[in-house]
Amino acid sequence: MSKLPNEAFRDTIGTIDAEGKRKFIFPKKPSGRFYDYRKWVSYFLLLILIANPFLKVNGNQFMMFNVLERRFNLFGFPFWPQDFYLFVISMIVGVVFVILFTVIFGRIFCGWICPQTIFLEMVFRRIEFWIEGDRGSQIRLEKQEWNGEKIRKKALKWFIFLIISFFIANVFLAYLISSDELFKMIYEGPEHHISTLISLLIFTGVFYFIFAWFREQVCIIACPYGRLQGVLLDNKSINVAYDFVRGEKETGRAKFNKQEDRSVTGKGDCIDCKQCVHVCPTGIDIRNGTQLECINCTACIDECDTIMENVGLPKGLIRYASEDEIEKNAKFKFTARMKGYSAVLFILIGILVGLLFLRTEVEAVFLRLPGQLFQHKGDNISNVYTFKVINKTNKDFNAIHFKLVGIKGTLKVVGEQELKVPKQGMKSGTVFIEISKYVLESDKTQVEIEVYEGDKIIETSKTSFLSPRSFD
Repeated sequence: MSKLPNEAFRDTIGTIDAEGKRKFIFPKKPSGRFYDYRKWVSYFLLLILIANPFLKVNGNQFMMFNVLERRFNLFGFPFWPQDFYLFVISMIVGVVFVILFTVIFGRIFCGWICPQTIFLEMVFRRIEFWIEGDRGSQIRLEKQEWNGEKIRKKALKWFIFLIISFFIANVFLAYLISSDELFKMIYEGPEHHISTLISLLIFTGVFYFIFAWFREQVCIIACPYGRLQGVLLDNKSINVAYDFVRGEKETGRAKFNKQEDRSVTGKGDCIDCKQCVHVCPTGIDIRNGTQLECINCTACIDECDTIMENVGLPKGLIRYASEDEIEKNAKFKFTARMKGYSAVLFILIGILVGLLFLRTEVEAVFLRLPGQLFQHKGDNISNVYTFKVINKTNKDFNAIHFKLVGIKGTLKVVGEQELKVPKQGMKSGTVFIEISKYVLESDKTQVEIEVYEGDKIIETSKTSFLSPRSFD
C-alpha cells in the first residue's frame, strides 16, 4: 500500500487528543442504502434480543444464562451443570463461526450484528440526532454555554437514555435469572427482592455509562474481538476498504474542480471532502487503510457514494473489497486457511449434534456412600448408595422407581418407594443394594440400574458394587 500516507496514524486513536485526554466524537447522521439495510437488520435483531428471554419452547425459556445456578437454555434446550460440556462446545462452535466469518468478511459482525453497535447506533445515537440535531448542531451545542436550551436538551437526552438503560437492564436480568423470576419480582415488589433490585440498578448504571459516555471506546479499547481481527485478517479478507489505487492515482487526492479533467491531471477520484471521516462512528479515516477501530458499519461507503454521485464520478471508491482485489485486481478465493477453519467448524457441529442426540431428558446417578464399605448380611453382600435423579423436562414425574438388572439381587430405597421428581427439578436419596455372594465374580462388579416412570423405562445408570476378594 505504498500510495497511502505514512503509518504514523497507527500510533494514536481518533478518540484521544495529543494530551491523552478523551476526544468525543460527533459523527454525522448516516444515510444511504447500506444504512437502510442496517436499520432493518438491527430492528429485527433488537426484536429477537428483547424477545429471547420471554419466549418459551416446550416450557423452557428460549435463551437463559443463569450463571449462579449453572443452568443455561439455548434455543429452548435446557443445559444443567451435568450438561455443561454441551454448553461449552456450543460456545466454541459460536467462536469458531465468528472467527471463520471474520477471516472471510472482516469485522462485519461488529457493524451489523453486535448488540453494542446496534443499541448505540440505532437507538441512542438516533435519539441524540432527534434531540440535538446533526453533527454541526451537536458540536455547537457542546461549545455553547449552559443556558436554558442546552440544559433542556441535555436533560431530556440523559433522562431518555436512563429510561432505556433501565429497560435494557431488565431484559439482561431476564437472561440471567429467567423471565419468570423477573415477573415474580415485579409482582411481589422490589422490597422483597433487595439483592435483585441492587443488581438491576448496577446493570442500569453500567449500560447508562456505556451508551451515554463510554460509547465507541468499548469497540476500540474494551472489546477483545477487536484485538482478534489483527491476527485473523489478511490481504484476502473482504473489508470496508478505500480503493487507494483509484482514489490516489498518480498525483494523489485533491479538492474537486469541475473545470478540470482529473484523468488528464492524474489526480485521484478522492476529492478530500473528509465526509467519510465525519460520518465514522469511531472517528477514523478509512483512507489510511484497514484499522483496528473500523467496525465495518458501511457509513463511509454510503457517504462516499453520495459524494461521488454528486460530482459525477463512479461509485465504489469505498466499498467491500479485499486488499488484493484493490491492489492486484484479484478475485476472491476460498483459501486453505478458510477451508481449515470450515473443517474445524463442521467437525465441532457434528460432535455437538451427536452429543445432543445422545443427551437424555432424565439423568440418574448412583454413587457409593463415601467412607462406607460393604456389609455381610448372611449369604448376601450389601452396599449403600446415594442417588440423584434430575428431571430436565417440563413435566412432573410422580412414580419414579428403580430396578436392578443383569444380576440377581435386591434394591431398596430408604423412605418412599415411588419418588416424585418435579419438572426442572431434582430428587436425591439413599438406596441399599444386596447381592448374593455366590453370583459375584470379583471384588468390584459393575451393576446396572434401570429408572422407571410407572411402567416406562426412562434412564439406565451404572455403578460399582464392592465385595470381599474371596468368600472363604
